[in-house]
Parts: sequence; structure tokens; C-alpha cells
Amino acid sequence: MMKFRKYFRGSGRVLAFVFAASVIWLLLDMAALRVSIDDVNSRLLKERIGRDRETVRHKATKRTDVAKNAALFRDPQKRVDFDLDTEVRFSNRAGKKAADVYRKRNNATPAIKDDSNADKAKLVDGKVVDVNHEGEKFNKLPEVDMGVNRDFGVHMNFSKSGKVDKDERTAAHVMRKVTTSKVEERRRNFVAGKGPSDSPKLTDAPPGRQEDKLHPEHKGENKLDEPVDDPRLLAKENISGKVPKKIGSASQDKISPREKMPKGQTVKTDKTDFDIKDKAIHINGKVNSALNQSGPDTVSHVTLATPKLGKGTSLTVGHKSSVHRVMSLDVTQYPRDFSAVGQFGQPAVVPKEKELESRNRWDEGHFNVYLSEQIPVDRAIPDTRPDACSGKLVHDDLPTTSVIFCFVDEVWSTLLRSVHSVLNRSPPQLLKEIILVDDFSSKDYLKEPLEKYMSRFPKVRIVRLKERQGLIRARLAGAAVATGEVLTFLDSHVECNIGWLEPLLQRVHMDRKKVVCPVIEVISDKDMSYMLVDNFQRGVFKWPLVFGWNTLTEEVIRKDQVQDSDPIRCPVMAGGLFSIDRKYFYELGTYDPGLDVWGGENMEISFKIWMCGGEIEIIPCSRVGHIFRSENPYKFPKDRQKTVERNLARVAEVWLDEYKDLFYGHGYLHLLDRSTTDIGDLTEQKALRKKLGCKSFRWYLEKVYPELDAPIVRAQGLIFNVGTRKCITQKDGSLTFETCDLSKQSQQFNHTWMRHIQQKGSCLEPQAPVRGVRLGHCDSSKPNLRWMHKSVIPNSAMKEHVVVELRPGPLCLEADTQHMGVRLSECNSASPLQKWQFTHYYTQ
Repeated sequence: MMKFRKYFRGSGRVLAFVFAASVIWLLLDMAALRVSIDDVNSRLLKERIGRDRETVRHKATKRTDVAKNAALFRDPQKRVDFDLDTEVRFSNRAGKKAADVYRKRNNATPAIKDDSNADKAKLVDGKVVDVNHEGEKFNKLPEVDMGVNRDFGVHMNFSKSGKVDKDERTAAHVMRKVTTSKVEERRRNFVAGKGPSDSPKLTDAPPGRQEDKLHPEHKGENKLDEPVDDPRLLAKENISGKVPKKIGSASQDKISPREKMPKGQTVKTDKTDFDIKDKAIHINGKVNSALNQSGPDTVSHVTLATPKLGKGTSLTVGHKSSVHRVMSLDVTQYPRDFSAVGQFGQPAVVPKEKELESRNRWDEGHFNVYLSEQIPVDRAIPDTRPDACSGKLVHDDLPTTSVIFCFVDEVWSTLLRSVHSVLNRSPPQLLKEIILVDDFSSKDYLKEPLEKYMSRFPKVRIVRLKERQGLIRARLAGAAVATGEVLTFLDSHVECNIGWLEPLLQRVHMDRKKVVCPVIEVISDKDMSYMLVDNFQRGVFKWPLVFGWNTLTEEVIRKDQVQDSDPIRCPVMAGGLFSIDRKYFYELGTYDPGLDVWGGENMEISFKIWMCGGEIEIIPCSRVGHIFRSENPYKFPKDRQKTVERNLARVAEVWLDEYKDLFYGHGYLHLLDRSTTDIGDLTEQKALRKKLGCKSFRWYLEKVYPELDAPIVRAQGLIFNVGTRKCITQKDGSLTFETCDLSKQSQQFNHTWMRHIQQKGSCLEPQAPVRGVRLGHCDSSKPNLRWMHKSVIPNSAMKEHVVVELRPGPLCLEADTQHMGVRLSECNSASPLQKWQFTHYYTQ
């Protein structure tokens, strides 16, 4: 007993206590875990019981639906309505899955059966079956967009006469003239005992016959032999009357402000608060009686959900400014040829016997011109928007836009595909016009044949320049004749995706000083496939004003809780595709008219927008595919490189303030010689900047693009000599050596981006013919004042040397120990008297 007692004295007693407490704590944890497991098992059991009950209820409902369907088919009038509804539901389902198929697709093109009568369907055992696909069910066909895509949200109420109720304020107004007659005709034929074969047949144009492509959505605009009406262009809501909208459903397709939410509770959508009350919707404190009086769960004006609103923005729902969901228009020829080359954005393949022709025609556009001509000009492409985009709300009273394409010797098929994508996927009430600016093309097919082809589209105008002006002045020519409230500039080799336009116009509508860009996705120059790009991309630049793409960091995404559908602040736009308020464009002074042809205009207008009170955003809910070419297929009136360099020098001189040294110092020092590079008069541009009250470029770096590394000098501080262990000192205008002292201003020097070794306004200058060095007046245009050091010296053995740029041979700065000064000598990589170190280096 005494042996054990000694172990419980002093620290042993403490250890025993800790051990006992640990055992007790472990027992309590085990008990709590047992209780938690029992609780989880109980909840799982309840959920399973709930699912079983729901399954039983669903089966009962299905049996009831079968009975209803049997009764339905005894009524010929109801049978027609049911057939139309079946077609529309298939269209919605196929379109809704297109994005998922695309995201998960592999490089293989799905095998698709070619059948021109793909529009015919019948019911077999209560299921829709395609009678022309060997009994395959529709849901076994390729899951692609056919006409109106997911969440089109068209609400049409057909009366018995086949007309649309006047109170419907939705996208159905766009289609009703085309579709109403077709619906009425089908009803009359069925009642009269005529079968489907008695109805007018819809014909397919071969993929290669581009002149036969139709645009049924703009009635009267296609001056072709037979206009095509596509009943699948009607969404399910078009014929099913009022449809409840449920909040919180998995697909977010429906809105039910009263079914899920108790009275008076607030639902937060993006950064806008929707206060749900009895028969009213409150948005930012403003009340609108938006609920349909016919039922508590229907919404009459909030039809279909809005690009995310910024803080402080007010989204007012009222009689003059109601909202709807973004329209997922895709109005193309019907029936669509599933087997067409490149259909649905799939990669196309050149047949072996055509490979030589394909290679020979590459230089026509610097992409696969042969394949482009095999692809329909109105081909479908996958809906690549983030899932939340189809539920975004936009205002009904969005501004109209003029879409401006500038081209020179553009390939025929890509130009037509660009125009058709705008016509087919833009709400017609918002598309004021399409302006094609021909920058003095030489191709014959872009003259009279283009005029003839576009004559069927009243909204398309062609402006022809009498001499080559270049992209910048061509855009100004297009803007000068535009009448839309918003200018939308697009390149002439693009394909606009579903729902591309409304999110752009919504942001401009909310703030006229916002300049917005779509997400630019990739159309392969080799196989013409449509490819996704990474989310959270934004346009940036690196020195010397080189544009590039950069992804938001995970830290920023997490900190700001950025969603994949949120607008992204963009320091610099790519420049080829953007929308801007027309009046604001002119208030900013448009582009600098002194810029030539192409290059640098995206930098100029980006700096101007940000520094003069505007903002640039990339809108993820707007997607446009673009063919990125390895080089420009057209010629520059002058040397291309010199043209771009000259434009960038104008931008630097007007907008970069003291940071223009970084531009020149990163490889453009030769532009400082005005005898060889004339950048033109900058007086008007500098006066414009002063008139607009624009902020400094330092402000831009701090507030818009703080991630950019932009040190004002390369290096600074003391200049230490390795051989003497002393520092250069300025004394009465001459240079000498003294013991290093950080507190002495006379020993502080900078190595600038102009490669000057500078102290205040004086620079180190070689003396000729002697090899002395003195302090003289700084002049950026003089090459003999430039000293290479560290990163600007190509020879690694000379990195610590200070080399003056003299010809025919380089000379190095050397400590003169005899006269306690500095001089120039032939460079010797081993001499410690020629090795120098600054206190601080900002670039290596």
C-alpha cells in the first residue's frame, strides 16, 4: 500500500486527476454520440416515410392523368391543344439539357439520324414517340436546343379564336403574327377531319444552301419563297394559360411569392430585396401590384431573373417598369437539320479528299474557311451560361441597341453567321438595327451579293467607306449613323449565344456609365467547334500595355462571395465586343481619332472610361463565341507593328501620367525619338481629359487595378561600389566617394525606367572625348544618358555592372580610386571596381 501511495504524491496526484477527468469526459462523449446517432436515424426514417408517401401520391396522380388524357382525346378541339403542348414540352426539355450535354461532352460527335420529318410525333402508351426515328423516344434523341431554349418564359393565353390576349406583355408578342395563323390552321384541319399529312409540310434546306436559310421570327423580313413557322418556338406557357411561379424550386423556373413564403417575409434575390405582401411586390421599398388578380400564385408582370444588381441600385417594379425573365430566344430554321456539319457547336471534320482544298483556303481568313462554309449560317450552339442566368430578371423597358459590325474582306459564311446569330437570338423589340460597315473591301461577294442577301432583313443596313480607314474609324462611321440608344460593337466572326443581349442592356439601363462586355468564348479556328472558357475571367494588361486575361483569385471569390453569374469588374476590355450608351460614348469623346487602323484603342477607351467616372464589367450571363485567328488576314496601310506602337504611344502620353516611363522602359524607348516616330498632335486629347475632370493614373492603379506591379522606378537608394566599399555622393555638382550613409540625400539616386541614373532633376552623363562622368540635364530622347544595369543586361556575368549605351562598344562605370571619383572604362566582368549595388530593387 505504501508503494502505491508514493505515486500519488505531488505531480503524481495531478496526473491521476487528469486521467480520471479524461475517462469521465470520454464516457460523456460516447453518450452524446449515441443520442446524435439515434436522432439522425429518426430523421432518416421520417424522410423515407415521406418519400414513400410522395411516391404513392404521384402514382395516384399519374393514374388520374391517364384517365384525363383518355377523356381529352375524345375531344378533337382539346386534342389539338394537347399536341401543341406535347411539342412545346419536348422543345423545352431538349433545350434545357443542351448546356449539360455540352459541359459533359467528349470530342466525339453524336451519331444523329438524318430525317427531314423530325417534327412529327405521336403518343404511344402515353409517351411521345418520334415516328420517323424507328420508334425511338424523343428523349433519346440528341439533347440539344430546338428553337426556344430553357426558361423562355413566354406567357400567351390563346382564346378560342387562336388570338393572343392583349394583356400579355411578354416575348410572345414577337412571335404571335407568325404562330397564331399556324395554330388556327391546325385546329381547323383537325376539326375538319384532316390528318397531319393535309397540313403544309415544313422543308429543310440543305446545309450548304445558305441562301435558303430562313428567319421565321421576323415576319416580313425574310423575303424568301415560303416563310417557315415553327410551332416549337412556343414555350409550354404559350398554350397552357396562367402558370404558377414557385420560389425555391430546384430549377428556379417558377416563381411563387405566396406559396412558399409567409405573409410579409422578405426574399433576397441578388442584392435586391423582394418584400412579399398581399397582392404586391416590394422592391427596394417601392410597391407594385404585380400579382395577377385571377389567382394568388400567378404573377402577371414578373414573368421571366436579373443580372445581379449592385449595391445601392434600385429595381422598381411598376406599371411603367415591370420585369421579366431573360428571354432564351433561338429562332432558327425549322425543322432543324440535326446532321448538319458543326450543328450544336460540335467539331467538324474535313473529309480526306478535301484536306488539300481546306489547307489552300486557310489564308482567306486564317481559319478553316472550308469547314465554315459547310456549317449552317444559323446553326445552334450550346447554351453555356451559368445555371442561374436563365432565372435572372430584366426590365421590360430596356433601351434599344444598334449592333455594329465592321469588316474588311471578311469570309462570307462567318459574316452571315455573325448577323444571323444576332437576328435569331435577340429580342426584336430591343434590336433597333444591325449596321455593317464595309471598310473598303476588295472581295466581289461583299458587294452586290451581300446587298442582295441582306435586303431580306429590313433591320440590316450597310455602310461603305470610300477608302480604307481601319477598325477604329470604321466604328466611328457606324456609330455616326446609329439610332439605337445603346451601341453594341461586335467583331464580324462571332456567334452570339442564347440570352446574350438583355443582360448587357440591363446593366446599361441601371447605370448609363457602365460599359459592359460579354464573356468571349472560343470558336476553334481549326474545326469550328464552340468551346467554353473558364469562369471569373477578366481583361487586364501587363507592361508595356499588352492585353491579356486573368482569373479572379480564390481569395477574392471567397471574400466577396462572387457567384459565377455575377458581373465582374474589368480593368481593361478586350475591345472587340462591348455595349455602351450612345450618348455617353460621345460624352467621352468616342475613340481618339488620332489612332490609326487598329491597336491600342481598347486601352485608350478603357482608361478613359475608368478615370473619367465610368465602369467596365464583364457579364457572365452574356456569351458570344469568337474565332481567334493567329494573325490578321488583311493588310495595314502602313507597317502593322509601327502602327500599333504609335497608337500605344499616344495612349501613354495622354493617360499614363508619370507611369508612361514604364511603357517606354519595357521595350519602347525607340519611340521617344520623335524624328522617326510621329505620334501626332495630342492637344485635343489632353484638353478633353481636363474637360472631363478625369482622375490620375495613380488613382486607377490604386482603385481599379491594384494587382498590377507598377513601381515608379527600377531601383533606388545608395549606389554601393563593391571594390571601394563606399557610395557615390553628389557634392557641389560633381561625383565623389564617401562612406555610405542612408540619411544623406546627396547619396540617394534612382535608376528609372528611362534607364537614367538620376538624382532629382539631374542625370549621370558621360563626358566626351574624355571618359569622365558628370551630372547633367535629363532628356529622355538622348540614348547616351541611358545606363543598363541588372535585368536590362543580357550577359549574366555583367549583371552588377552599370553599362552606358554607347556605340561602337559598351563602356562600364568604374570607381576611380586615385581621384576618388567615377569614370568610364572598358568593361571587365571580373573587376570589383565596376560592380555596383542599389539599396532597393523593384524589378529583377
